[in-house]
Amino acid sequence: MKRQLFKTGNCTVLSLPKEMLDSLGVKNDDNLMVELDKPNNRLVISAVEKTMAGNVDEEFAKQVNDYIEKYRPALEDLAK
Repeated sequence: MKRQLFKTGNCTVLSLPKEMLDSLGVKNDDNLMVELDKPNNRLVISAVEKTMAGNVDEEFAKQVNDYIEKYRPALEDLAK
């Protein structure tokens, strides 16, 4: 797909169509990884893997969520 660069302020911008962003699973204000593949004269753009704060183990986070769902009424009573 051919795209044209344009200048805004001190930056040069490459706009990407919504369909392309959707296929990457990203939206405005998400971070992207941009890498230069110099031997092939290419820019490689990929979605940044979304991680939990502090690199929390996903299995542990699932267990915490399960616990909260199971004991939500009691936890809400304790929070009063």
